[in-house]
Amino acid sequence: MPNLSPAPSILASINLPYMIAELVIALLSIVGNLLVCVAVGLNRKLQTVTNYFLVSLAVADICVGSLAIPCAIMTDLGIPRHNLYLCLLMLSVLIMLTQSSIFSLLAVAIERYIAIFMPFQYHRLMTPRNAVLVLCFTWTLAFLIGLVPLMGWHKPPPESGYCFFVLVVDMTYMVYFNFFVCVLTPLVVMFLIYAQIFVTVKRQMRRIAAERGGAANTEGTAKMKKEMKMATSLFLVLFLFTSCWIPLHIINCFLLLCPSCPVPLPLLLTAIILSHANSAVNPFLYAYKMKTFRNAFKAIFLCCRGIEKNRVFEKN
Repeated sequence: MPNLSPAPSILASINLPYMIAELVIALLSIVGNLLVCVAVGLNRKLQTVTNYFLVSLAVADICVGSLAIPCAIMTDLGIPRHNLYLCLLMLSVLIMLTQSSIFSLLAVAIERYIAIFMPFQYHRLMTPRNAVLVLCFTWTLAFLIGLVPLMGWHKPPPESGYCFFVLVVDMTYMVYFNFFVCVLTPLVVMFLIYAQIFVTVKRQMRRIAAERGGAANTEGTAKMKKEMKMATSLFLVLFLFTSCWIPLHIINCFLLLCPSCPVPLPLLLTAIILSHANSAVNPFLYAYKMKTFRNAFKAIFLCCRGIEKNRVFEKN
């Protein structure tokens, strides 16, 4: 057993800062990602295959705020007690949603790869129908991966009955299967895809500029710059996801490979908060980096503001 605080002491002292941080993140995740979904639903310019995958990511983040974070708060208190399968179900929810986010990011990376390297086949391959089929497949696969602990790959129920992650979930599953196979491998593939995109687009821009005698305002160059800007924004989404989730997985590796190594509870809770915070940052990133999303968000706010003014006017 890793050197963590004992169950009774955690249960006896409710960690108020942790709960407040989690609740703030949950609120931001739900509101921000609902805004993303509404923006894509109302704005035809945003209804692209790329944004369908980003909506899938937003839905997963909404579920993190509304389901996973409340489950995390409950399990931080050791609740439910003496109910192993309900405990495993609650702990599996976040694994499933994380996996769905990774698959959505992978779908975005592959879609961008096809757009740049297979432009003449893009409209045949990346149809809205095919995007929906991909999303159905990825969510089903994420659901199955998340439920693996509930299917039997878990630790024996602890004598105390407390529902703590490290007491219930088998770290061999979390490290060897979940992290190495289901998280790290897709992340490496995505980083390689974006690296190839950046190298290829820059090479094409230099080639076009050379052929045009250094002219920078050609149609081909403008198109390449647009693709580069889009790829950079999406790569930043991937980079933030990796930065937020890797620390928690590294701690899991320590818990498995070095059981005697002390892991301070504040460090563990900070890593959990950081991983959940990723669900709240994407809407801010879209607003900052993507003009179409920024304009859609402004339109929604102005519309809501106009409706509120009309209500006040009618009351008066």
